[in-house]
Amino acid sequence: MSDRLSAREVKRHKWWGWGLDDVTFRYDNKPAFAPLARNKVGVDLDAKQPVEPELSDHEVPASRLPEATRAALVDVVGEENLLDDDEYRVVHSFGRSLPDLFRVRNGLFERLVDAVVYPASEDEVARILRLVLDEDLVLIPYGGGSCISGSVTPDVDEQRPILTMNLGRMREVIEIDDTAGLARVEAGVYGPDLEEQLNALGWTVGHFPDSFTYSTLGGWAATRSSGMQSDKYGDIEDIVRGLRLVHPDGVAVTKPIPGRDSGPSVHEMILGSEGRLGVITEVTVQVHRIAPVRQVIAYMYPDWEHGIRGMHAIARSTDVTPTFTRLSDGPETEFSLAMVKEPSSTKGKVAAKVQDGLFAYLRSKGWDTTNEMSISYVCFEGTKEAVEHQKAIVKKIVKRAGGITLGAGPGAIYDQKKFDTPYLRDFLMNYQVFGDVCDTGATWSNINEVHSKVYDAFYAAQREQDLPGFMFCHMSHSYHAGACLYFTFAFPYSSDEQALEQYYRAKNAVQQTFVDLGSTVSHHHAVGTEHQPWITEDIGEVGARMVTGLFADNDPGRNLNPGKIIAP
Repeated sequence: MSDRLSAREVKRHKWWGWGLDDVTFRYDNKPAFAPLARNKVGVDLDAKQPVEPELSDHEVPASRLPEATRAALVDVVGEENLLDDDEYRVVHSFGRSLPDLFRVRNGLFERLVDAVVYPASEDEVARILRLVLDEDLVLIPYGGGSCISGSVTPDVDEQRPILTMNLGRMREVIEIDDTAGLARVEAGVYGPDLEEQLNALGWTVGHFPDSFTYSTLGGWAATRSSGMQSDKYGDIEDIVRGLRLVHPDGVAVTKPIPGRDSGPSVHEMILGSEGRLGVITEVTVQVHRIAPVRQVIAYMYPDWEHGIRGMHAIARSTDVTPTFTRLSDGPETEFSLAMVKEPSSTKGKVAAKVQDGLFAYLRSKGWDTTNEMSISYVCFEGTKEAVEHQKAIVKKIVKRAGGITLGAGPGAIYDQKKFDTPYLRDFLMNYQVFGDVCDTGATWSNINEVHSKVYDAFYAAQREQDLPGFMFCHMSHSYHAGACLYFTFAFPYSSDEQALEQYYRAKNAVQQTFVDLGSTVSHHHAVGTEHQPWITEDIGEVGARMVTGLFADNDPGRNLNPGKIIAP
């Protein structure tokens, strides 16, 4: 096991947004982006000056942590691994939900965490938890802080001292069972660090959520994450085979063996519990040998309905096992094309001319290349022979569904840029534009209805508010019975005083449509506080009482991330 990082060496977001301070979204090299923003949300990017926040413009409330408690925590982790300066407390008091970002940018620091502790071992986690219980503190476990559900945000009405526990120092792959394909891993490891350690030995876990660069293995388990490659590798509940959880009464252990649980599943209780049952310290994951060949192929369909037929046929095929399948609807395809950089090389300019010629050909065949055309990506992994065989089968499926094959070029570009989109939301907020996402799971039988009615609900809400808006959607995470629909929406907010009210009217319209149509309140974005208003509709009144009882029995003092998932 390598030397532990110190607390200040652990990767973290900038205080007001996503990721690194020196990384930002650029539109000056994307000639179609500014016209799209002007047309869809009424914002002239060239005429408006962006505004980035400064922490020094805001007053940060003092920590409420008693000095004696601080000293006791220092005895556990050391002075250098307890941080209570302003910026660290602000960073750890907000996730990356849009309301969190809005509040932090505007200095709405109604309640901050009082200190951040960085344990280096399960024993230190247990000692901190015992101190929390003995002194009646509140403890919020923290992975990478990338959640968009309010799962790490403290309750503004909480009067007790609040600690955040950052597990970023616990980041090692402990051992790999080559025969079983299982890896024991400390829960605080970030996605890139996990893959680097596994790849060096020829393995991968295959889990790549959009938040990959700033999220952790423990966070994935605690929020029931799903990665873009779930078609092949599964959602996190398929990947995580065993867990260790520091609980108020000791350590709960689930075994990484087939047929893991007898009776109701303790393992399933811990997955998605968002810190309300304890702190996940170690995860045993299923790992796979790195495929010798990986290729992403792009396809185009005349519209969403034809694309869904193709996606459904691929999901039901017994002859292909794609790593991922994704379909963008017409508005998202339009958005994707607006994100294309202006070609500067000879090769890029030739590719642009080929694309123009293709679009002209499609228009001649009656395709709407501006509003309806839907792009799709399918990833293949395996030996060269296996990849070529599956590509040939999918090409035939796409053709039968009315689509065409674009090839590997657009697919390679998509694969390279897949983790960049979170920076776009910060960019838009600099121009006083909200951009956010809502996701749900739907069956193949009602996926088109959900897609259509969510659009209706969003635009009806925007008309009621007399605000412009832009929405687009993609389908991903295919299953035998259905898939995930992932909606993105954007609109300019009119004033700081009304901004969050405007946001929630739009988001609530979308979320209510999900549950009204029998879809999930969220496919993989956890519950936290943002999706809590619909949890009873989602799991039923009896289910809600069962979950309430689970939390009340295991945390009677409400010391463990209280208020998340379901109200007491």
